[in-house]
Amino acid sequence: MDRVLLSAGRKNIDACLTLARDHHLGIEVMAFAFPDVLDGDWRGEMAWYKNALRDVPVVTLHGPFFDLAPGSPDRRINALVMERYRHSIEIAAELGASVVVLHANFIGSLRNEDYRTGWHTRNVEFWGALAPFAADRGVTVGVENMWEYDPHIIIDILKAVEHPNLRATLDVGHSQLFSDVSLDHWLDVVAPYLVHTHLNNNDGILDVHRGLPQGVLNYYEIIPKLRAIRPGLTYTLEMDNVDSMNRSLPFFDLVTQPPACDPVIVHVLKDNAELARWDESGHPIGKDDTAELPPVTIDAE
Repeated sequence: MDRVLLSAGRKNIDACLTLARDHHLGIEVMAFAFPDVLDGDWRGEMAWYKNALRDVPVVTLHGPFFDLAPGSPDRRINALVMERYRHSIEIAAELGASVVVLHANFIGSLRNEDYRTGWHTRNVEFWGALAPFAADRGVTVGVENMWEYDPHIIIDILKAVEHPNLRATLDVGHSQLFSDVSLDHWLDVVAPYLVHTHLNNNDGILDVHRGLPQGVLNYYEIIPKLRAIRPGLTYTLEMDNVDSMNRSLPFFDLVTQPPACDPVIVHVLKDNAELARWDESGHPIGKDDTAELPPVTIDAE
């Protein structure tokens, strides 16, 4: 059986919990990614979640990431990032989360070798200090790719630190949108360190977090490749609404599943480009103007 989780934000947590209970799914908690929560009544928030998650079989936590730059050359910024990340690890441990997702936040637009070399050295030190902290609390850190155009940017850090509690979270959408290389290359490189995944689809232009049937990524091919990497890998449906999560469940082998639904169709993109529609064999069908969701036009800026 696949271990599937729902990305539960502050506005959709109740709906996520209902869907999770109906299908024996896990929950990835997003609330503690936000600085106003971490600087507010986070203990009260944590107590609420601890009660709400008591029957959830698998829990992960997404840590803070806004404006954070681990391994920053500015020591004061670096100290703040370490404080935020340690705080999220402590919350994860209290909630019984097996994995906390944290970002590397490499600035992918800086195609400068000096930046990459310096960033690597500083981040080996940063994550090397964080991994034992996580291990002491029984939590594994899954470093997530965002703007990294090459999987080695993160994996070279994990290799240098080589700690069992420092592993990788692969965001499939990010690897397609912001990367110079294929998803197959990402899978080959991250496989030895992969512990967790974020799954959604997009229009090939924006990180729009749509359901698995709706976009340029063919998840009929992708999910078997992920399964082949490691038994027990966890998959978080990181999407904007619970209906999209529900429509994505037929892609997985679950204890119980909702009735199979047809893939959702095409959006019209800038320059009249079109997304594919995929059948259950993983073959593109083509444009269908009778889609349940209307075509979307993205104007060039």
